[in-house]
Amino acid sequence: MTKPSKSKTRISAAPKSAGTALLSRSCPPSAEAGEKITLAHGAGGRHMHRLIHEIFRPAFKDASLDLAHDGALLDAQKGRLAFTTDSFVIRPLFFPGGDIGSLSVHGTANDLAMCGAEPLYLSCACILEEGFPISDLGRIAQSIGRTAKAAGMRIVTGDTKVVERGKGDGVYLNTAGVGAVRFARPVTPSSIREGDVLIVSGDVGRHGAAVLSVREGLAFETALLSDAELLWPQVRALLDAGVDVHCLRDLTRGGLATALNELAQSSGLGILIEEESVPINGDVASACEVFGLDPLYMACEGRFAAFVPEHDAQKAVDALQGPCRAHPPARIGSVIGEHKGSVRMRTRIGVERILDMLAGEQLPRIC
Repeated sequence: MTKPSKSKTRISAAPKSAGTALLSRSCPPSAEAGEKITLAHGAGGRHMHRLIHEIFRPAFKDASLDLAHDGALLDAQKGRLAFTTDSFVIRPLFFPGGDIGSLSVHGTANDLAMCGAEPLYLSCACILEEGFPISDLGRIAQSIGRTAKAAGMRIVTGDTKVVERGKGDGVYLNTAGVGAVRFARPVTPSSIREGDVLIVSGDVGRHGAAVLSVREGLAFETALLSDAELLWPQVRALLDAGVDVHCLRDLTRGGLATALNELAQSSGLGILIEEESVPINGDVASACEVFGLDPLYMACEGRFAAFVPEHDAQKAVDALQGPCRAHPPARIGSVIGEHKGSVRMRTRIGVERILDMLAGEQLPRIC
Protein backbone atom coordinates (compact mmCIF):
# COMPACT_ATOMS: atom_id res chain seq x y z
CA MET A 1 0.00 0.00 0.00
CA THR A 2 1.21 3.50 -0.77
CA LYS A 3 2.70 5.34 2.16
CA PRO A 4 0.07 7.42 4.04
CA SER A 5 0.65 10.58 5.98
CA LYS A 6 2.01 10.04 9.51
CA SER A 7 -1.01 11.46 11.32
CA LYS A 8 -2.53 8.90 13.67
CA THR A 9 -6.12 7.97 12.85
CA ARG A 10 -8.82 6.26 14.87
CA ILE A 11 -11.94 4.74 13.35
CA SER A 12 -15.06 3.73 15.22
CA ALA A 13 -18.51 2.55 14.30
CA ALA A 14 -21.17 5.25 14.16
CA PRO A 15 -24.81 5.52 13.14
CA LYS A 16 -25.55 5.68 9.41
CA SER A 17 -26.40 9.37 9.75
CA ALA A 18 -23.01 10.23 11.22
CA GLY A 19 -21.99 12.21 8.15
CA THR A 20 -25.03 14.46 8.16
CA ALA A 21 -23.52 16.92 10.64
CA LEU A 22 -20.79 17.62 8.10
CA LEU A 23 -23.16 18.46 5.26
CA SER A 24 -23.41 22.00 3.98
CA ARG A 25 -26.58 23.77 5.01
CA SER A 26 -28.59 26.30 3.08
CA CYS A 27 -32.09 27.66 3.19
CA PRO A 28 -34.21 25.82 0.60
CA PRO A 29 -36.85 27.63 -1.45
CA SER A 30 -40.32 27.81 0.00
CA ALA A 31 -42.16 24.49 -0.15
CA GLU A 32 -44.84 23.01 2.03
CA ALA A 33 -43.47 20.74 4.74
CA GLY A 34 -43.30 17.17 3.52
CA GLU A 35 -44.24 18.07 -0.06
CA LYS A 36 -43.14 15.35 -2.49
CA ILE A 37 -42.53 15.04 -6.21
CA THR A 38 -45.54 13.59 -8.05
CA LEU A 39 -45.93 12.43 -11.63
CA ALA A 40 -47.74 15.71 -12.28
CA HIS A 41 -44.46 17.54 -11.76
CA GLY A 42 -43.21 15.94 -14.97
CA ALA A 43 -46.37 16.32 -17.03
CA GLY A 44 -45.73 19.80 -18.40
CA GLY A 45 -48.67 21.46 -16.64
CA ARG A 46 -49.18 23.71 -13.64
CA HIS A 47 -47.15 21.58 -11.22
CA MET A 48 -44.15 21.42 -13.53
CA HIS A 49 -44.27 25.17 -14.13
CA ARG A 50 -44.39 25.76 -10.39
CA LEU A 51 -41.35 23.51 -9.93
CA ILE A 52 -39.43 25.42 -12.61
CA HIS A 53 -40.40 28.89 -11.40
CA GLU A 54 -40.12 28.25 -7.64
CA ILE A 55 -37.21 25.81 -7.45
CA PHE A 56 -34.94 25.98 -10.49
CA ARG A 57 -35.11 29.53 -11.81
CA PRO A 58 -34.43 31.23 -8.45
CA ALA A 59 -31.51 28.85 -7.88
CA PHE A 60 -29.97 29.10 -11.35
CA LYS A 61 -30.63 32.82 -12.09
CA ASP A 62 -29.79 33.52 -15.72
CA ALA A 63 -31.37 35.77 -18.34
CA SER A 64 -31.46 32.90 -20.85
CA LEU A 65 -33.81 31.00 -18.56
CA ASP A 66 -36.08 34.04 -18.26
CA LEU A 67 -36.83 33.74 -21.99
CA ALA A 68 -38.56 30.39 -21.30
CA HIS A 69 -37.50 29.17 -24.75
CA ASP A 70 -36.61 25.70 -26.07
CA GLY A 71 -32.92 26.51 -26.07
CA ALA A 72 -30.36 29.17 -25.30
CA LEU A 73 -28.79 31.72 -27.64
CA LEU A 74 -25.14 32.01 -26.69
CA ASP A 75 -22.51 34.59 -27.49
CA ALA A 76 -20.12 33.31 -30.16
CA GLN A 77 -16.57 32.65 -28.98
CA LYS A 78 -13.48 33.29 -31.05
CA GLY A 79 -11.22 30.26 -31.34
CA ARG A 80 -11.97 26.69 -30.32
CA LEU A 81 -14.72 25.45 -28.04
CA ALA A 82 -14.78 22.38 -25.81
CA PHE A 83 -18.04 20.51 -25.15
CA THR A 84 -18.74 17.75 -22.63
CA THR A 85 -21.63 15.98 -20.92
CA ASP A 86 -21.94 13.77 -17.85
CA SER A 87 -24.57 12.08 -15.68
CA PHE A 88 -24.59 11.78 -11.89
CA VAL A 89 -26.19 8.97 -9.89
CA ILE A 90 -24.27 9.09 -6.61
CA ARG A 91 -25.49 7.45 -3.41
CA PRO A 92 -25.92 9.05 -0.91
CA LEU A 93 -27.12 12.29 -2.49
CA PHE A 94 -25.56 14.35 0.33
CA PHE A 95 -22.07 13.48 1.54
CA PRO A 96 -19.32 15.17 3.61
CA GLY A 97 -17.96 18.00 1.52
CA GLY A 98 -20.68 18.13 -1.14
CA ASP A 99 -23.83 16.74 -2.71
CA ILE A 100 -25.07 15.55 -6.07
CA GLY A 101 -25.76 19.15 -7.10
CA SER A 102 -22.28 20.58 -6.53
CA LEU A 103 -20.78 17.34 -7.85
CA SER A 104 -22.63 17.68 -11.16
CA VAL A 105 -21.12 21.12 -11.74
CA HIS A 106 -17.66 20.11 -10.57
CA GLY A 107 -17.67 17.06 -12.83
CA THR A 108 -18.64 18.92 -15.98
CA ALA A 109 -16.55 22.05 -15.34
CA ASN A 110 -13.53 19.88 -14.56
CA ASP A 111 -13.90 17.86 -17.76
CA LEU A 112 -13.72 21.15 -19.68
CA ALA A 113 -10.67 22.24 -17.69
CA MET A 114 -8.93 18.97 -18.59
CA CYS A 115 -9.36 19.99 -22.25
CA GLY A 116 -7.58 23.26 -21.46
CA ALA A 117 -10.89 25.12 -21.64
CA GLU A 118 -12.36 27.79 -19.39
CA PRO A 119 -15.89 26.70 -18.36
CA LEU A 120 -18.58 29.08 -19.65
CA TYR A 121 -22.04 27.53 -20.13
CA LEU A 122 -23.93 24.72 -18.44
CA SER A 123 -27.15 22.81 -19.05
CA CYS A 124 -28.86 20.83 -16.30
CA ALA A 125 -31.40 18.03 -16.70
CA CYS A 126 -33.10 16.44 -13.65
CA ILE A 127 -34.74 13.01 -13.58
CA LEU A 128 -36.84 12.88 -10.43
CA GLU A 129 -38.52 9.94 -8.75
CA GLU A 130 -42.12 10.25 -7.63
CA GLY A 131 -42.13 10.83 -3.85
CA PHE A 132 -38.78 12.66 -3.70
CA PRO A 133 -38.95 15.51 -1.13
CA ILE A 134 -39.19 18.92 -2.79
CA SER A 135 -37.23 20.45 0.10
CA ASP A 136 -34.28 18.21 -0.79
CA LEU A 137 -34.65 19.16 -4.44
CA GLY A 138 -34.48 22.80 -3.37
CA ARG A 139 -31.21 22.18 -1.51
CA ILE A 140 -29.75 20.45 -4.55
CA ALA A 141 -30.85 23.23 -6.92
CA GLN A 142 -29.35 25.89 -4.67
CA SER A 143 -26.11 23.91 -4.54
CA ILE A 144 -26.00 23.71 -8.34
CA GLY A 145 -26.56 27.45 -8.61
CA ARG A 146 -23.86 28.35 -6.05
CA THR A 147 -21.27 26.04 -7.59
CA ALA A 148 -21.95 27.21 -11.14
CA LYS A 149 -21.52 30.81 -10.01
CA ALA A 150 -18.22 29.94 -8.35
CA ALA A 151 -17.13 28.24 -11.59
CA GLY A 152 -18.05 31.30 -13.65
CA MET A 153 -20.59 29.23 -15.61
CA ARG A 154 -24.01 30.36 -16.75
CA ILE A 155 -26.79 27.76 -16.49
CA VAL A 156 -28.59 28.53 -19.74
CA THR A 157 -30.96 25.61 -20.37
CA GLY A 158 -32.29 22.44 -18.77
CA ASP A 159 -34.98 19.78 -18.58
CA THR A 160 -37.06 17.95 -15.96
CA LYS A 161 -38.58 14.48 -16.09
CA VAL A 162 -40.40 12.45 -13.40
CA VAL A 163 -40.46 8.64 -13.24
CA GLU A 164 -42.79 6.42 -11.21
CA ARG A 165 -42.01 5.56 -7.60
CA GLY A 166 -39.50 2.71 -7.48
CA LYS A 167 -38.22 3.39 -11.01
CA GLY A 168 -35.42 5.75 -9.96
CA ASP A 169 -33.33 6.56 -6.92
CA GLY A 170 -34.58 9.96 -5.81
CA VAL A 171 -32.83 12.14 -8.36
CA TYR A 172 -30.42 11.71 -11.25
CA LEU A 173 -28.71 14.68 -12.89
CA ASN A 174 -27.28 15.20 -16.35
CA THR A 175 -25.17 18.25 -17.10
CA ALA A 176 -23.50 19.40 -20.31
CA GLY A 177 -20.92 22.15 -20.54
CA VAL A 178 -19.31 24.42 -23.10
CA GLY A 179 -15.95 26.11 -22.58
CA ALA A 180 -13.46 28.24 -24.49
CA VAL A 181 -10.09 26.58 -25.12
CA ARG A 182 -7.34 28.83 -23.74
CA PHE A 183 -4.26 26.74 -24.58
CA ALA A 184 -2.55 27.32 -27.91
CA ARG A 185 -1.63 23.65 -28.41
CA PRO A 186 -3.83 20.57 -27.89
CA VAL A 187 -3.92 19.21 -24.34
CA THR A 188 -4.65 15.57 -25.20
CA PRO A 189 -3.34 12.03 -24.55
CA SER A 190 -1.75 12.02 -28.02
CA SER A 191 0.50 14.90 -26.90
CA ILE A 192 2.18 12.83 -24.15
CA ARG A 193 5.87 12.23 -24.87
CA GLU A 194 8.51 9.89 -23.55
CA GLY A 195 10.38 11.63 -20.73
CA ASP A 196 7.37 13.66 -19.59
CA VAL A 197 7.04 14.15 -15.84
CA LEU A 198 3.81 13.12 -14.10
CA ILE A 199 2.45 15.50 -11.44
CA VAL A 200 -0.69 15.06 -9.31
CA SER A 201 -2.43 18.16 -8.00
CA GLY A 202 -2.96 16.77 -4.48
CA ASP A 203 -3.68 13.74 -2.31
CA VAL A 204 -5.74 11.01 -3.98
CA GLY A 205 -8.77 8.92 -3.06
CA ARG A 206 -10.46 11.36 -0.69
CA HIS A 207 -13.84 11.52 -2.50
CA GLY A 208 -14.30 7.76 -2.58
CA ALA A 209 -13.34 7.43 1.09
CA ALA A 210 -15.69 10.25 2.15
CA VAL A 211 -18.64 8.63 0.39
CA LEU A 212 -17.69 5.24 1.83
CA SER A 213 -17.57 6.70 5.35
CA VAL A 214 -21.21 7.86 5.10
CA ARG A 215 -22.46 4.61 3.57
CA GLU A 216 -20.79 2.43 6.18
CA GLY A 217 -21.23 4.71 9.21
CA LEU A 218 -17.54 5.30 9.89
CA ALA A 219 -16.51 8.09 12.27
CA PHE A 220 -13.02 9.52 11.90
CA GLU A 221 -10.95 11.42 14.44
CA THR A 222 -10.84 14.29 11.92
CA ALA A 223 -13.51 15.26 9.39
CA LEU A 224 -12.94 13.34 6.16
CA LEU A 225 -14.36 15.53 3.38
CA SER A 226 -14.65 14.85 -0.33
CA ASP A 227 -11.92 16.43 -2.46
CA ALA A 228 -14.57 17.77 -4.87
CA GLU A 229 -13.57 21.20 -6.15
CA LEU A 230 -13.20 23.24 -9.33
CA LEU A 231 -10.00 22.57 -11.26
CA TRP A 232 -9.94 25.49 -13.71
CA PRO A 233 -8.14 27.85 -11.25
CA GLN A 234 -5.29 25.33 -11.02
CA VAL A 235 -5.19 24.74 -14.77
CA ARG A 236 -5.22 28.50 -15.35
CA ALA A 237 -2.23 28.81 -12.99
CA LEU A 238 -0.30 26.43 -15.27
CA LEU A 239 -1.36 28.46 -18.29
CA ASP A 240 -0.38 31.78 -16.70
CA ALA A 241 3.02 30.37 -15.71
CA GLY A 242 3.71 29.40 -19.32
CA VAL A 243 4.00 25.67 -18.56
CA ASP A 244 4.07 23.51 -21.69
CA VAL A 245 1.23 21.20 -20.63
CA HIS A 246 1.01 18.07 -22.77
CA CYS A 247 -1.97 16.36 -21.14
CA LEU A 248 -4.37 16.71 -18.21
CA ARG A 249 -6.69 14.06 -16.77
CA ASP A 250 -9.02 14.26 -13.76
CA LEU A 251 -8.93 11.24 -11.46
CA THR A 252 -12.60 10.34 -11.15
CA ARG A 253 -14.07 6.83 -11.32
CA GLY A 254 -11.33 4.25 -10.92
CA GLY A 255 -8.98 6.79 -9.37
CA LEU A 256 -5.34 7.45 -10.22
CA ALA A 257 -4.51 3.91 -11.37
CA THR A 258 -7.38 3.68 -13.86
CA ALA A 259 -6.74 7.16 -15.29
CA LEU A 260 -3.07 6.37 -15.85
CA ASN A 261 -3.89 3.07 -17.54
CA GLU A 262 -6.27 4.84 -19.91
CA LEU A 263 -3.56 7.37 -20.79
CA ALA A 264 -0.86 4.73 -21.22
CA GLN A 265 -3.07 2.83 -23.65
CA SER A 266 -4.11 5.97 -25.54
CA SER A 267 -0.55 7.28 -25.89
CA GLY A 268 1.06 3.91 -26.54
CA LEU A 269 3.75 4.68 -23.95
CA GLY A 270 4.64 3.31 -20.52
CA ILE A 271 4.14 5.13 -17.22
CA LEU A 272 6.25 4.52 -14.11
CA ILE A 273 5.21 5.96 -10.73
CA GLU A 274 7.01 5.96 -7.39
CA GLU A 275 4.93 4.51 -4.53
CA GLU A 276 6.51 6.74 -1.88
CA SER A 277 5.74 9.89 -3.88
CA VAL A 278 1.96 9.39 -4.20
CA PRO A 279 0.24 11.57 -1.55
CA ILE A 280 -2.50 9.77 0.40
CA ASN A 281 -4.31 11.18 3.43
CA GLY A 282 -4.04 9.07 6.60
CA ASP A 283 -7.82 8.75 7.01
CA VAL A 284 -8.15 7.59 3.40
CA ALA A 285 -5.46 4.97 3.91
CA SER A 286 -7.15 3.78 7.13
CA ALA A 287 -10.59 3.48 5.52
CA CYS A 288 -9.11 1.51 2.63
CA GLU A 289 -7.28 -0.79 5.03
CA VAL A 290 -10.50 -1.53 6.94
CA PHE A 291 -12.36 -2.54 3.77
CA GLY A 292 -9.46 -4.10 1.88
CA LEU A 293 -9.47 -1.42 -0.84
CA ASP A 294 -6.58 0.18 -2.70
CA PRO A 295 -6.50 4.00 -2.43
CA LEU A 296 -4.91 4.22 -5.88
CA TYR A 297 -8.25 3.06 -7.34
CA MET A 298 -10.44 5.32 -5.17
CA ALA A 299 -12.29 8.10 -6.96
CA CYS A 300 -11.32 11.76 -6.73
CA GLU A 301 -13.50 14.71 -7.78
CA GLY A 302 -11.00 17.54 -7.41
CA ARG A 303 -7.63 16.11 -8.40
CA PHE A 304 -5.86 15.74 -11.73
CA ALA A 305 -2.73 14.35 -13.30
CA ALA A 306 -0.58 16.65 -15.45
CA PHE A 307 2.04 15.56 -17.98
CA VAL A 308 4.71 18.16 -18.66
CA PRO A 309 8.25 18.08 -20.12
CA GLU A 310 11.10 17.65 -17.65
CA HIS A 311 12.32 21.21 -18.11
CA ASP A 312 8.91 22.57 -17.01
CA ALA A 313 8.29 20.16 -14.13
CA GLN A 314 9.43 22.41 -11.29
CA LYS A 315 7.69 25.40 -12.87
CA ALA A 316 4.45 23.37 -12.91
CA VAL A 317 4.79 22.35 -9.26
CA ASP A 318 5.51 25.95 -8.26
CA ALA A 319 2.52 27.23 -10.26
CA LEU A 320 0.19 24.75 -8.54
CA GLN A 321 1.44 25.57 -5.06
CA GLY A 322 -0.71 28.71 -4.93
CA PRO A 323 -4.20 27.34 -5.73
CA CYS A 324 -3.32 23.97 -4.14
CA ARG A 325 -1.99 25.20 -0.79
CA ALA A 326 -4.37 22.99 1.20
CA HIS A 327 -3.30 19.89 -0.75
CA PRO A 328 0.22 20.36 -2.20
CA PRO A 329 0.96 18.95 -5.66
CA ALA A 330 3.50 16.15 -6.00
CA ARG A 331 5.78 14.82 -8.71
CA ILE A 332 5.07 11.09 -8.73
CA GLY A 333 6.51 9.56 -11.89
CA SER A 334 7.41 9.79 -15.55
CA VAL A 335 6.62 8.51 -19.02
CA ILE A 336 8.94 5.76 -20.25
CA GLY A 337 9.59 4.03 -23.55
CA GLU A 338 9.47 0.52 -22.07
CA HIS A 339 6.36 -1.50 -21.19
CA LYS A 340 4.30 0.40 -23.75
CA GLY A 341 0.61 0.78 -22.93
CA SER A 342 1.01 -0.23 -19.28
CA VAL A 343 1.54 1.36 -15.85
CA ARG A 344 4.14 0.21 -13.37
CA MET A 345 4.82 1.25 -9.79
CA ARG A 346 8.19 1.13 -8.05
CA THR A 347 7.48 0.09 -4.47
CA ARG A 348 9.24 1.34 -1.34
CA ILE A 349 11.61 -1.65 -1.45
CA GLY A 350 12.58 -0.91 -5.04
CA VAL A 351 10.55 -3.63 -6.78
CA GLU A 352 8.44 -2.78 -9.81
CA ARG A 353 4.94 -4.19 -10.11
CA ILE A 354 2.21 -3.78 -12.70
CA LEU A 355 -0.56 -1.39 -11.75
CA ASP A 356 -3.36 -2.83 -13.82
CA MET A 357 -6.83 -1.54 -14.65
CA LEU A 358 -9.59 -3.11 -12.56
CA ALA A 359 -12.27 -5.13 -14.34
CA GLY A 360 -14.99 -3.36 -12.32
CA GLU A 361 -15.26 -0.64 -9.69
CA GLN A 362 -14.19 -0.92 -6.05
CA LEU A 363 -17.07 1.28 -4.93
CA PRO A 364 -20.13 1.76 -7.17
CA ARG A 365 -22.40 4.82 -7.39
CA ILE A 366 -19.52 7.18 -6.54
CA CYS A 367 -20.49 10.03 -8.86
